[in-house]
Amino acid sequence: MSTWQIYLRGFKAYLQLEKSLSGNSVEAYLHDVEKLTQYLDAAGLSLSPDKVEPVHLKGFLKWITELGMTARSQARIISGLRAFYKYLLLENEVKKDPTELLESPKLGRKLPVTLSLHEIDALIGMLDLSTDEGKRNRTMLETLYGCGLRVSELVGLRISCLHFDDGFIRIVGKGDKERLVPVGHTAETEIRHYLHEIRSHVPVKKGSEDILFLNRRGGKLSRVMIFTIIKGLAEKAGIKKSISPHTFRHSFATHLIEGGADLRAVQEMLGHASITTTEIYTHLDRDYLRSNILQFHPRSRG
Repeated sequence: MSTWQIYLRGFKAYLQLEKSLSGNSVEAYLHDVEKLTQYLDAAGLSLSPDKVEPVHLKGFLKWITELGMTARSQARIISGLRAFYKYLLLENEVKKDPTELLESPKLGRKLPVTLSLHEIDALIGMLDLSTDEGKRNRTMLETLYGCGLRVSELVGLRISCLHFDDGFIRIVGKGDKERLVPVGHTAETEIRHYLHEIRSHVPVKKGSEDILFLNRRGGKLSRVMIFTIIKGLAEKAGIKKSISPHTFRHSFATHLIEGGADLRAVQEMLGHASITTTEIYTHLDRDYLRSNILQFHPRSRG
C-alpha cells in the first residue's frame, strides 16, 4: 500500500468519526485528493504527501483548468485538499501545509447581464414608431440582437456588406477580421424597410454613402448615441438592470446556447475565431452554420 493510500484511509476515518460527515461528503473529499495523485502520476512526480510543494499544486490547478473544469469545481477540490492537509498537520504527518497560500479561483466574477426575450420586446416596445428615428432605432436593435454584433460593428455596418440573397451580412470585427453572420427574417425585414422607406430620404454626408445607419444629419452614428438610446429605453421600460449595447450580444449568445445551438457555431457568430475573407468558415460548413443559428434564434423564424 502506497503512502497516499495509508494517509487516505486515516483521512477517511477522521472525516467519518471526527467530522461526522455523510458518506457522500467523505467520498467527495477522497476524490479531491485522488485527483491530485492522478496529476502527480501523469506528471511523473513520485511524491509522498509531505513532499508536495505549492508549485506542484499550482501545476495541478493548471492541469484541471486545461481539462475544462469550472472555477466552482476547482474551488471544491482546493477545499478538499485543504481539509486533507489540515488532517495531516493534526496527525503530525507533515510539518507545513502546501495549500496555505493556494488561491481559490475567483467565483465572485459576475456573469454578463442578459435580457430575456420578454425584456427585449419591452425595450423595443418603448420606441416611438411614428417617427423615422424610432423606426431606425428598432432596425438597429433588431440587428444588434439578431446578429450578435458589437456596437462598433453596428455603427460601422455597410450597405455593401449586406448579402441577403445568400442569407448573410459581412462584419468587420476586432483587428479588421471579417466574418459572415447569418441574418434572420426579422432583422432582414427591418433592414430592407429602413433602407427603402427611411434612409433613402436622408441627405447623406460625404464619406457616409455606404454606411447603413445614419443620424439625422446624414453621418455615421456614434457608439455613445447607441448607448444613450438603449439607456433611455431601459428607463422607460422600467428595466433596472445595468445594460448596454453589449447586453444584446450577451443575450444573443445566451438565448442561442440555451436553445440548443452548437457552441462552435455561436463562437463563429461572435467572431471569437480567426476568420478571413478568403477562408470563411474553415471550421464549419456555411450552410450548417446558417441552419444551426437560424434554427435556435428567437427572431429568425419567418
